[in-house]
Amino acid sequence: MKVAIVGAGKLGLNIAKALLEGDNAVTVIDMNEDKLQKVSGQMDMMTINANAKEISALRSMGISSYDFLITTTKNDETNIVIASFAKKLGCEKVIARIRDPEHMQQLEFIKETMDIDYIVNPDLGITVEIYKYLAEKYTLSNGIFSSGKISLLEFHVNKYKELIGLPIPQFSNVLPNMLVVGISRNGKVIIPHGEDVIKDDDFLYVVGEKEPIQQLNKKVHERGKYTDLQKVMIMGGGKTGFYLAKMLSEFGAAVKVIEQNRERCHYLSTHLNDVMVLRGNAGDMTLLEEENMDSMDAVVTATGFDEDNLLLALTAKQRGIEDVIAKVSRSTYTDIISALGIDMVLNPLDITTSTIVRLVQGKKKVLSSQLIQGQAEIMEVIAGSHMDFVGVPLKDLELPKSIIIAAVHRGSDVIIPSGDTVIEENDRVIMLSLISDISSTEKLLKDNSKLHFLFRR
Repeated sequence: MKVAIVGAGKLGLNIAKALLEGDNAVTVIDMNEDKLQKVSGQMDMMTINANAKEISALRSMGISSYDFLITTTKNDETNIVIASFAKKLGCEKVIARIRDPEHMQQLEFIKETMDIDYIVNPDLGITVEIYKYLAEKYTLSNGIFSSGKISLLEFHVNKYKELIGLPIPQFSNVLPNMLVVGISRNGKVIIPHGEDVIKDDDFLYVVGEKEPIQQLNKKVHERGKYTDLQKVMIMGGGKTGFYLAKMLSEFGAAVKVIEQNRERCHYLSTHLNDVMVLRGNAGDMTLLEEENMDSMDAVVTATGFDEDNLLLALTAKQRGIEDVIAKVSRSTYTDIISALGIDMVLNPLDITTSTIVRLVQGKKKVLSSQLIQGQAEIMEVIAGSHMDFVGVPLKDLELPKSIIIAAVHRGSDVIIPSGDTVIEENDRVIMLSLISDISSTEKLLKDNSKLHFLFRR
C-alpha cells in the first residue's frame, strides 16, 4: 500500500510507525520543516514540507498514485478539505479525523458531499469503549466473541474460584482444551505468559471451541448485574466528556460533569439534556465532597492532562468508587497504571491508530477484529506463506510479549495451540494483541515475499 499522512503530530506519527512495519510505503506531509527533519531521522519514510491544502502540492507529490490519504491535523475543516481535494485528484481512498460534535451530527452528509471514504473520531472512539464498560460491563457482545467454531469468553475470576492462584501453565488442568489469552488487571490488559499467576481480582479472556465456551458462559455470565448504573461523575468537559455525558444520560444515568472553563460550561449546559454541569476544579476535594462523589457508581477522569486524570482516578478509587476509568494519552505511564488499581485506563491515540490501520488493511489479511477494553484486539487473520509465523513451531517463534496466538482454524478442525503447534499456509489464525504495540502486530502479519525474492539466488 502507498499511504500519505497529513500531519506529523502524535496520531500521524503513531499511524506511520505502525504502517511502516507492514507492507506499506508511507509519506508524511507537514508544514513544520523542523518536525519533519526530526521524523525523517527516526523512521524510514518520505517526508514532504508543504501545505496539503494547496492542490499544486498534492499534484506534485502524485497523489493520484496513492492508495490512501489520511488527514490527522488538529483542525476538522482542514482535514475535511484536504481529504476531499485528494479524492477529487485521484487518491483511491481517503480518511479524515473529525472530532467536533457539530460535525458528528451530519457525518453522512459530509462523507457524501465531500467524497470522504472514512471518518474517525478519537474522542468518540474512547467514549464507546467507556460506555460499553459502564453501561454493559462486557466489552464483547454478551461477553463472547465467536468466529467459526472458536469463541472467546470474558469473565471475572471470582465466578470460577478454582482458577484463583493458578499458574498459567496449569490452567488447562482445570479447563481442558481452553487457553487464557488475556488478563485485565488493575486497569491494564496484559498478555499472560508462563510465569504469570491468576489473581483474585483478575478479569479473564479465555478461548476454546464454541460449545464448551458456551457451557462455561452459563456458569460465569453475570446477567444484568450492571444495568443498574445510576450515578456517574465525569471530570473534564472536553469532547470526550461531552460525548460520554450524552450517551450515559440517554442510557438513563444521572450524570454530573465538572469543568473549569466558563465558556465550555455554557456550551455543555446548552447542548446536553438532563446533565448537571458544574463549573469548578475537579481536583478541589471540597467541591467533590459537596457533590457527593463517594455516592457515585462510577467516576471518569477525562481532563486534558494525563497526570490530573491519573491522580483524580486514584483519589476516586481510594474513596471506594466501584468503577473508575481514566483517559491517558501517554504510553510512558503504562508501568505506573498497573500499580494504581484503576478499573480501566484508555488511550485514544492507540484506539484511533488501530482503527485506521484496520481500514487501510481492509479484509486482505484481517478477516475480522474487535477491541477488548479499548486496549487489546482480538483478530482473525489468514496465514500467508511468507509470513514469519508460518511453518515454525510456536515455541521457536520469538513472538513479542504483546501478542498471543489464541486458536487456529484448519479446514473443519479447531486447534487450541501449544508450543509444538505449527501454523500452515491458509490457516485462519485467531490472535490477541495489545494495541499499544500495534507496530509489532503489523510486523508479524507482514508478507515477506518481496524480501525472499531479493535474497533468492
